[in-house]
Amino acid sequence: MLGGGEVIGELQMSWDEVLDHGDHPFDLSFPVMRGVQPSITLKVAVVHAWDDQNGTLFDSLVDCKIARDTDAARVRLARYVRRKRVSYLNGAVEHFQLVLNQCPVGHPDRATALTNLAWVCLQGYMRNEFQDIDTITSLFRDALALRPQHHPDHPLSLYNLTESLNWRHSRKSTAADICETVQLYHELLPLCPEGTYLRRFAGGKNGVDYVIDGCSRLPTDASDEGIHLRRVVLELCPLGHRLRPRTLDELARAVKARFDEHGGIDDLDTSIQLGREAVSLCPEGHADRGAYLNNLAFSLRSRFRNQGNPNDLDEAISLYEAALHLRPVGHKSRDFSLDNLGGALADRFNKRGDIEDMTQAIILRREALTLRPLGHPRRDTALNNLALVLQTRYDKSQVSEDLNEAIDRYRESLRLRRLDHPTRHRILYSLSLALCSRFTQAQKNEDVEEAIALCQESLAALSSLHPDRYFSYMWLQEAHSSRHQILHDPADLSLAMENFRLASRHSTQGFPERIIGAFNWTVAAEQHGHGSALEAYSTFFELLDAHLATRSSATSRREAAAAFHYARRLPANAASCAIRCDDLPHAVELVEQGRGQQWSLASRLRTPVEALESANPALVHNYLELSILVSSATQSSAPITDRAAGDRAVMEYRRLTRQWEAAVAEIRDLPAFSRFLLPPLYADLQAAARQGPVIILIASEYSCNAIIVRTSGDPHHVPLPSVRLADLTNLKDRFARAIRQASTMSPKLPRNDLIVLLRTVWDEIMLPIVNVLRHDLKLKYCRIWLCPTAAFTSIPLHAAHPFRTNPDGSREQCLEDLYICSYTPTLSALVRSRQTMKKRVTPSFVTIGQGQPGAGKGKALKAVDSELELVRKLVPATAKRTTISGDAATRAGALEALQQNTWVHLACHGKQDPKQPYNSHFVMKDEDLTLLDIMEIDIPHAEFAFLSACHTAVGDEETPDEVIHLAAGLQFSGFKSVIGTLWQVDDSVAKHVVKAFYENMFKDLKDGGAMDCTKAAWALNRATHAVKTTVPLEQRMVFVHIGV
Repeated sequence: MLGGGEVIGELQMSWDEVLDHGDHPFDLSFPVMRGVQPSITLKVAVVHAWDDQNGTLFDSLVDCKIARDTDAARVRLARYVRRKRVSYLNGAVEHFQLVLNQCPVGHPDRATALTNLAWVCLQGYMRNEFQDIDTITSLFRDALALRPQHHPDHPLSLYNLTESLNWRHSRKSTAADICETVQLYHELLPLCPEGTYLRRFAGGKNGVDYVIDGCSRLPTDASDEGIHLRRVVLELCPLGHRLRPRTLDELARAVKARFDEHGGIDDLDTSIQLGREAVSLCPEGHADRGAYLNNLAFSLRSRFRNQGNPNDLDEAISLYEAALHLRPVGHKSRDFSLDNLGGALADRFNKRGDIEDMTQAIILRREALTLRPLGHPRRDTALNNLALVLQTRYDKSQVSEDLNEAIDRYRESLRLRRLDHPTRHRILYSLSLALCSRFTQAQKNEDVEEAIALCQESLAALSSLHPDRYFSYMWLQEAHSSRHQILHDPADLSLAMENFRLASRHSTQGFPERIIGAFNWTVAAEQHGHGSALEAYSTFFELLDAHLATRSSATSRREAAAAFHYARRLPANAASCAIRCDDLPHAVELVEQGRGQQWSLASRLRTPVEALESANPALVHNYLELSILVSSATQSSAPITDRAAGDRAVMEYRRLTRQWEAAVAEIRDLPAFSRFLLPPLYADLQAAARQGPVIILIASEYSCNAIIVRTSGDPHHVPLPSVRLADLTNLKDRFARAIRQASTMSPKLPRNDLIVLLRTVWDEIMLPIVNVLRHDLKLKYCRIWLCPTAAFTSIPLHAAHPFRTNPDGSREQCLEDLYICSYTPTLSALVRSRQTMKKRVTPSFVTIGQGQPGAGKGKALKAVDSELELVRKLVPATAKRTTISGDAATRAGALEALQQNTWVHLACHGKQDPKQPYNSHFVMKDEDLTLLDIMEIDIPHAEFAFLSACHTAVGDEETPDEVIHLAAGLQFSGFKSVIGTLWQVDDSVAKHVVKAFYENMFKDLKDGGAMDCTKAAWALNRATHAVKTTVPLEQRMVFVHIGV
């Protein structure tokens, strides 16, 4: 057997000493080598095998020639190591080559012979005696091939090949060598236990640390292979390894680069996660902390642009400021920090409009440019970035000097940037936008012609799925739109609209940018009367819905929607557009889709699947399990203060959501379920009108209209020509003032201001609708549902009244004389309530009252207890009755009561938060019972709720979902029929309405009839009539019915 590897010592022991051990194993130790003491365990066996002729050992036992040549080679190698004479090295190589020649393919010692020859040659290469490292590497590679996994010398051969590759890399800097070595070390280190001789070599600074350091010098590679390599390198740096922060940062930059090329949000999240760990491992004073802070901030800023979460931008700015603090004047990387902080401040200016942010951004980027003078390799980037902030300030201030300087800076940057630079396209389309602005100002055709050419060049430079194509499309649209405004060429308008379409549909760009693009498309299409307007509206709603679906909580979804507050009128505008296009069914679909997004997203995990279960039980089981997991992953209303934990929660939610969406896609493949969880079609929405027509009131800046939806046939259009959006806004404000004034008046005084306003509502809004209901549709005293939008939601339409007398002296009938009015937040909400009406259970009735809230929560409500007692007496004895009040009326107690009872009467303070409607709440003894609390419970068997509290049916001010309020929240949680309030309730007079309501609600139950929540609207109608002489007008109007 041949020895293989490094000579570590000579055995000086006589045969007698060896044989004295008999047949017992014994250890031989050698001098300490590089911190490890080598040893070997031997066992001696004497073999009598003499030849009868000449007494020599059989060749089958020992190959004397191979052994002698090997020994001779080792002697010469040892002399070379001691005396450094190349003749000894050549002699060693010669003898090892002789050994290899005697070990042909298949010989058991060939791997050792290859190793010995390669190792001695490597010693010569290391000392510059030999130059042929490629042959040495091939010898080691051949030896490794003969020692596969599980071979006892497999780790040694792995190590030998890494050594050869490392030396070749040190001389030739071949990237392929360092990449291969990474993979070899990834296999080798687990095979080398801590404390072993091989581990000491492989795990040292000249081993794996050299490889890790070499990888850090490789350029960032965003390919899948490049990122895989970085992940393997990271695995070579366990927790505590001094190079782990650097490898984390390098992997973070690689996945961020892949995001830049492909737009995958998971890559961006991963980059941030890795960057956070890198920063956490670099305490104050660490030399690389500034770089890691900067890189983490860069990824956070990118995620802000892609996802629109302002917390990411605030954190990025904080990190950029910390990095700049670590890079004072004279620091080699100060220019990076100046430039990056300037860009983040410009983003914050675009978000919040503080001109001080923009001023500071320009100052920072001017300083960065001074640190990159002529000849500096990054001067082109500094020029481009300064131009960007100057152009942004021009858009705000319209100072032509800013625009002209921006164009000059863009041009200089473009001249310096090489043609194959991966981000050259960004300068092209940015310069294009600046030239469009100058064309609009100076109307020089050459500017717009160049702008179009630049955008086309940028598109040609980008792959079809590159995220930045979005900006090329948008700025090309801007160029064609600008030219159309001056030259009025219809071809430019068509091209502008087509580029809007391409930009909005470009899937690899983040939702916020595409939503903005779609919104601008709707504005431009409406402005020019272009036929793509309806498509633009639909695209906007689809994108906003998809964007909100990425948010894991109702609060975060609402915040995401509020970022596009300027688009809150879009549902009504979309419906108005469809009406003008004579497409009434589509008008109904659009207004429903645009206004019901929050509720639709919240309810999608509660969709009934009975019909589907009979078609494919296994698919339903998978869908329901995933729905439970997604629901469980939903964040609670409590914010996650640990940002890293928050990121992990979002990533987990996105992973589960993708699985859930895949299950939904499978369901849609079934023939009868192709529209499962898609926005409902008009035919689906008609089910809302099964018990009476639904009247959608549309308040748009283009026109005001009503659409009457019936259970069959086409919808009916009722134009409201005398009503404008501004009129409704004024009417809303006048109602608010009149109600405030009435609350200070004696109950017996006439409410003249309210009477005038209600007469206006009757004459201009409700009378045209009533005429169609009575004369065209032949509908007399029946139920109707009002579904108001925009400004209509703040007007008490149900109380419309002519306050006039007929010629014969009789009183002219009002709306509530003619019809029994209910409201519905959306048509889908009414459909959902009707679907769950099939499941009736034995009724149980709970009265919840809190008249003595805690300090600072409002004045005492003295009539609450008497109201609860009144209601309890009026509830049929056949129902299980419970009362919760005083100290027992806590948040937890109220929630439990809501879940355990089918009928609820709630008397307490109610507070609507118009800025954050999910914080709207009922005041309990301890904590508030919020709308979010109510939405998070699912009570499919609940039937009726009477909310004897203030402001329970007033909605959101900032999003298209004006219908986010307490009453709608109870309906969402399962209550099919709800009485709510539009403004402040006077508890001293409300009890009269409450008494009259329940007397009418239950008056037919003496003969054993069943409690029926569908009678609530009729009972409220009768109650308000009954108390006309005892309750003032504004306190009769305050109560509204919502639901079935």
